[in-house]
Amino acid sequence: MNDKNYNYSAISIENVKSNPVVNTFIKAANEYLGTIGYTEHGVRHVGLVASIAENVLLHLDYPKRLQELAGIAGYLHDIGNVVNRQSHGQSAALISMRILKDMGMTPDEVALITSAIGNHEEEIGDPVNPVAAALILADKSDVHKTRVRNPDVAANDIHDRVNLAAERSFLKVLKDKKIISLQLTIDTQKSKVMEYFEIFMSRMLMCRRAANFLGCNFELIINERKLL
Repeated sequence: MNDKNYNYSAISIENVKSNPVVNTFIKAANEYLGTIGYTEHGVRHVGLVASIAENVLLHLDYPKRLQELAGIAGYLHDIGNVVNRQSHGQSAALISMRILKDMGMTPDEVALITSAIGNHEEEIGDPVNPVAAALILADKSDVHKTRVRNPDVAANDIHDRVNLAAERSFLKVLKDKKIISLQLTIDTQKSKVMEYFEIFMSRMLMCRRAANFLGCNFELIINERKLL
């Protein structure tokens, strides 16, 4: 797929993290979402998603380069919020395609990352490749109180309440048992467990599809009880 007249190179996740366009867009996107009351989608979130996505493929013994591509996809997956929250996955895919191409990444790797990013939203996405599956699992597992930015507790909607109640979230890969487990600790005084299901069931079903794509079963454990 490589054009012999083009000088392609192996782009690392550190190259992406140090790209000024990437950093500016992520920061701006997070600020824009803040003005409309959305949870944090900045460097903390994308950095965590990048790390988790990479670790999912690491623990399942995927090739090291594929692990790094999952990390890159995780870091770039929400950059489309700089355009609009609506269809941000598709915007992020197109923006990332241009950035990675300009950085000199090979077309086959750009295609893999682009398809993963474009498929991370539960409304329209699917785990179309291992990078996409790892990204989905990583993104949907970041539920935590530190993401809430609305200081007015009385005005919190159900999404904010669930995030505020989440004291701990951890995605665990049990390779030998072929299980990927999302383990949450929720303060039930702030949000009921059923509220989590009310707003996140579609995300959990997407995680199940992603885990299945990677040859694993998905389970959800809340306050040490298996619920899915």
